[in-house]
Amino acid sequence: MDTNQIKELIEEQKQEFEMEVPTIRRQKLEEIDSYSQIPHIVVITGLRRAGKSTLLKQIKKRYYPEENIYYMNFEDERLLDFKVGDFNALYESFLETSKQSKVFFFDEIQNIPDWEAFVRRMYDRGFKFYITGSNSSLMSRELGSKLTGRHVKLELYPFSFKELIGSKGIETEKEFYLTEERARIKKEFSQYLENGGIPEYYKYGNKDIIRNLYDNILYRDIIVRYGVKDETAIRSLAYYLITNPGTEVSYNRLKNVLGIGSQTTVKNYIDHLENSYLIFTINAFDYSLKKQIYSKKKVYIIDTGLMNVLAFKFSKDTGKILENIVFLELKNRGHDIYYHVDKNECDFILMEKGHIIKAIQVTQRMERSNEKREISGLLEAMEKYGLKEGLILTEDTQDALEMDGRKISVRPVWKWLLE
Repeated sequence: MDTNQIKELIEEQKQEFEMEVPTIRRQKLEEIDSYSQIPHIVVITGLRRAGKSTLLKQIKKRYYPEENIYYMNFEDERLLDFKVGDFNALYESFLETSKQSKVFFFDEIQNIPDWEAFVRRMYDRGFKFYITGSNSSLMSRELGSKLTGRHVKLELYPFSFKELIGSKGIETEKEFYLTEERARIKKEFSQYLENGGIPEYYKYGNKDIIRNLYDNILYRDIIVRYGVKDETAIRSLAYYLITNPGTEVSYNRLKNVLGIGSQTTVKNYIDHLENSYLIFTINAFDYSLKKQIYSKKKVYIIDTGLMNVLAFKFSKDTGKILENIVFLELKNRGHDIYYHVDKNECDFILMEKGHIIKAIQVTQRMERSNEKREISGLLEAMEKYGLKEGLILTEDTQDALEMDGRKISVRPVWKWLLE
């Protein structure tokens, strides 16, 4: 690339990066505390437009307030011709246009093939890197090639409910709420169920933001990147999954329902959607890894706002939306998540260090019509995995039950999210 053009980009992006924009403080910033003190490359991955660039700004403000850093956003269309060999010219341009630094901030670096070669070389020379990317599989492959043992990785999701409530000045570190606070939190939670936490959509409320984001991810990050030839098939699959969060699916059934060529094609398409952070899949728990792999999957969506805009229904399934929100929070908290199915079903089984530590059931409300089913699934899981306590999360019910010598806590999802 032309060095003059690179210098112009550096200056322009620097001004934009340093603009003071009111932002909601991300919880992931706390994880950076220890990461900033070690030489390892800090890798932040997540959905496009989920706030990775904003997190970089918060890292700069908190940990390098008086220092110069080298910043480049590789999502800029003027960098389409940038190749790995241009990194030297980029570094020289940084030296010529700004004060020397030992810290690089690179945004959406997965757009540059073989980027890890430059990062490894500069890392060995004592430079610190904070980099972001929007493709889980691609980043993992590249990090595993030249940067094994030299990086730490965290995933950033759209705003959590706790982040949004915290930004409104409501104290969340308590068990009981005044009537006024409770009403305000429940109102905010209703909006969160509907709108989710994608930053731009949360701020502006324009549904075209979601539609454009979705089309951008599906076309640029999946169809173009992976060379998908049957665009109609992958769009149909994505829409089906987004319309059915928390539903058990099998590759064979999806192949038949959607008329896609083979189970292998369905699996590849789901992998592409998952790598781009549009969806997540979990397995039914089994002590046999082989049985886990071949079990039906349950699929969850990255954001309920995206789900509500793209998969509009005249009658929304609030119970499934609540289940999706609980899954995202468990994922955000770093849990290893499965579901249980036998005679009955339990929504979430959490594993830690090789042991099952919790069983969670999610339902919109506890009523006579569903109480037996919800409790039976939870009790079955608790008995199978030797758990003395279980959790049922509902829209707005709080209770404490004891059955068959086991304790079951019933809590509102909104209150659990604020713990």
